[in-house]
Amino acid sequence: MALLFDKRADIAILTLNRPEARNALDPETIVELAQAWQSFENDDELRVAIITGTGDAFCSGADLGRLIPLMTGARAPETPADHRLRENPRLQQIALLRDVSVTSKPVIAAINGFAIAGGMELMQATDLRVAAETAVFALQEPKWGLFPLGGSTVRLPRQLPWAIAMEILLTGERLSAAEAARYGLVNRVVPRDQVVPVALALARTIAANGPLAVRAIKRSVLACTGRPLAEALEKEIEIGLPVFMTEDAREGPRAFKEKRKPNFRGK
Repeated sequence: MALLFDKRADIAILTLNRPEARNALDPETIVELAQAWQSFENDDELRVAIITGTGDAFCSGADLGRLIPLMTGARAPETPADHRLRENPRLQQIALLRDVSVTSKPVIAAINGFAIAGGMELMQATDLRVAAETAVFALQEPKWGLFPLGGSTVRLPRQLPWAIAMEILLTGERLSAAEAARYGLVNRVVPRDQVVPVALALARTIAANGPLAVRAIKRSVLACTGRPLAEALEKEIEIGLPVFMTEDAREGPRAFKEKRKPNFRGK
């Protein structure tokens, strides 16, 4: 399978599984990844997702021999995944989390190696990021006459200072894990064998919180970013106030008073 989907209690681990191709995104991977994100969003038992890769790469971007020729019409559909992708190009938007309606739950990137082109774009759509010391980042599309259409021209200037974002976008040059951490693009830089364990520790911390509160916080951040201040504050009230009307909002303070762990039920 091009993608492994593992459930560990309330945490989903999605693993890109094409190590021989540095986990490049071919049509099969795109289709399976899109399905996995939708399954994660629709499963009420799952609270946090981790996306990672096998081998020495997180994701090296689009498969230039399989995916790009299919989308440009240079290659005719051959497999069931080819046909599904040609019939529904939006699957690419879902797979890369470019469509912000895909999931309101937190997503953590466990970047075990190269995060190039579409791999770096997928990372930008995540909420927290743990990178291996050996991880490398780049948006190399302009080097091949292509456009980083996974959201980078929108997201990167919002996540980094303008000059740094533009240097990454326009030069296509590589960025080390240490540089990514210095710029605030990743949360942690750890030895490679600790990438998934550290991501899991973060996921468990988040999953232990009130799930309705967590999802509302993410929705509010996405909905309010870019709005004028007064409008954003109104939107925050609209999204956040209903949380106080839930059973979880009563359970949390009650557990605090009784000095025990809250039993959040997502209601």
